[in-house]
Amino acid sequence: MKRTLITSALPYANGFLHLGHCAGAYLPGDIYSRFLRLSGEDVLWVCGSDEHGVAITIAADKEKTRPESIIDKYHFANKEAFEKFGMTFDIYSRTSHPIHHQTAKEFFADFLHKNFLTEREEEQFFDPKVNIFLPDRYVEGICPNCGYDHARGDQCDSCGAYYNQLDLKKPRSLVSGETPIVKKTIHWYFKFDMFQEFLENYIEGHSKDWKENVLQQTRSWLKQGLSERAITRDLTWGVKIDDIPEIPKEKSEGKALYVWFEAVLGYISNTKVWALNQEQDNLGNKDDWKKWWQSEDTRYIAFIGKDNIVFHTLIFPALLYARGENYILPENVPANEFLNLEGQKFSKSRNWSIDLRDFLTDMPDSNLIDALRYTLAMSFPETKDSDFTWKDFQSRNNNELASIFGNFVNRTLQFTQKNFNSEVPCLPDSMKEIIIEWERLAALYNSDTDKNEISFESDLLNANDKAILLALFNGRNLISYLYSRFRFRDAISETMNIARAANKYFNDEEPWKTIKNNPEQCAKTLYICTQLAASLSVLFSPIIPFTCKKIRKFLSLPLDAGEPNYSLKKLNFWKNCILPLLAQGLKINTPSILFSRIEDEVIQSQIAKLGVKTNNLNIKHSQSELIDIDYFSKIKLKTAKILEAENVKKSKKLIKLQVDIGGEIKQILAGIAEHYKLEELIGKTIVVVANLQPAKLMGEESLGMLLAANSEDGKLVIVVPEDDSIGIGATVR
Repeated sequence: MKRTLITSALPYANGFLHLGHCAGAYLPGDIYSRFLRLSGEDVLWVCGSDEHGVAITIAADKEKTRPESIIDKYHFANKEAFEKFGMTFDIYSRTSHPIHHQTAKEFFADFLHKNFLTEREEEQFFDPKVNIFLPDRYVEGICPNCGYDHARGDQCDSCGAYYNQLDLKKPRSLVSGETPIVKKTIHWYFKFDMFQEFLENYIEGHSKDWKENVLQQTRSWLKQGLSERAITRDLTWGVKIDDIPEIPKEKSEGKALYVWFEAVLGYISNTKVWALNQEQDNLGNKDDWKKWWQSEDTRYIAFIGKDNIVFHTLIFPALLYARGENYILPENVPANEFLNLEGQKFSKSRNWSIDLRDFLTDMPDSNLIDALRYTLAMSFPETKDSDFTWKDFQSRNNNELASIFGNFVNRTLQFTQKNFNSEVPCLPDSMKEIIIEWERLAALYNSDTDKNEISFESDLLNANDKAILLALFNGRNLISYLYSRFRFRDAISETMNIARAANKYFNDEEPWKTIKNNPEQCAKTLYICTQLAASLSVLFSPIIPFTCKKIRKFLSLPLDAGEPNYSLKKLNFWKNCILPLLAQGLKINTPSILFSRIEDEVIQSQIAKLGVKTNNLNIKHSQSELIDIDYFSKIKLKTAKILEAENVKKSKKLIKLQVDIGGEIKQILAGIAEHYKLEELIGKTIVVVANLQPAKLMGEESLGMLLAANSEDGKLVIVVPEDDSIGIGATVR
């Protein structure tokens, strides 16, 4: 059996994690890791903070502190929140660790030696007052396309256009407020295009086992053709390259590795940190990281959100392949789409968000944390965007966890406490063989035997007994299959179905009656029910681990099932969970209620926290931006049809369009290349600003602007008429 390496996307250490992050890459990783550990497999789950890049320095500037203070603040806060949420990372390290810097520089130096990097001299804005080159986020000016006066370095948030930083009109440095100068600088580019054919073969090799959303996004990049990518930036905060021997000091001074390149290498460096810790604890050797990254006996699964797909399906595999040294590639990248909140996208600026740490502060009880895990898991955006609502959280807790799963366990243990002296009932002599029959059937379901050929003929088991054992055996096998296919929601639904079947069994057997008129049958019923409670404590453990640990404590079972275990002997709890696990006469510890009902007032108080917080300053600002009808009437909006579309040379973002505006053909440049394929645009009826002053972008003239909506995740969607039969050249009012 292969060992399994699991990674989850490194969260950026410039903010607190929200529930959308948890549903994307972390809770799926924890559920899968726990499932494999319960199955007796050798697992290593690696994560940590991504701590370099411009966003960190911007956050530090805003808080008037150093980047180190920012990363420490968020790294430790998020690490603590993860621990309280039940995340069982084997290592949660950080990219500011010296081992990470060393690892990233080794990759860079190796690529330099192999001629996988090319050196380029290019022009960039430079702020002489503070003596730094200005990344795009540090420059603001007038958009060369629409005239918006707060446009960022390479993109306008108003019209959505992309452009070269140097095309920005009246640029100003956000660091000093001064006008920057243009200065030449040197950077190194990774020859990403060299690996196009290798990556095409790699991706198509997984065409039958990867999610369709992952394949589509990856193939769209390959179809456009891969190009060289800058691997360095002029930054004071990051992995410095000024000690690389092959590069002259005057060239490498002030250069840091681009975060897109070095962050993914954090998976490897964090594994090295784990191995070093293992050696210090006398549990292994510092070189043990190699068996996880450089052995064909390891399979690698990468959990991410949709915004990180190509970094893990194309960029990271290219880096690993380029390095050689037997580095393994991801066997699967089961990326999730986005989780929304109450029908809207998560937005901290609009106070439309639930930070994980805030939830844990408001609802610190372990049963509520498990209820959140369960609700998020049942809402995973596995194939499309999904929604988290507080009402759903309440309903999942009250109607499923409390009324089905918790109800069965509680009524079983309480009935046993009351009627069987808090002991697992002993089977009467006439029913002792039930244990042998149960174990025989379980052994067949744990083997490769055709399940359709297994005979359930037994004089000892009645129809209800057979039905619940079939539900347990078949359910466990189906859940295993679904987890192996990364269909978590279906797996969890099937887990709850076993709890439903257990409740039905309890009801159909009517032990409250048989305790009086047939105590031997009642003993058999409760013997089976207590065994089912033990089985469910394993099957639910990947999802609601805190509650399952309580149940296992009631039943004197091992408490660490599914958690990291570095011993050579790994128990297969998952395989054995369909066996009778509890000895007859075993003392059951005093049970307690697993899930209490969540009342409406609790939910309403949480919903009331959501929404935009306005103040007088915001209101005044919004009023200052109001325009009158005369001003608006100057803008001529017309319907138009796209006749031709082609990419603008040397631009990854601009597409040159020829559009027909009712008999007049105009050329328009639009920053939509990352959002639309050329063939999707031909013939599309759109809305354009027909009387915009001409603008030069990347050496091409633009005589108008199309309208597009810009979502918070950066996606652009072209505005089109509801009914395209309206024709072209029609005035939009």
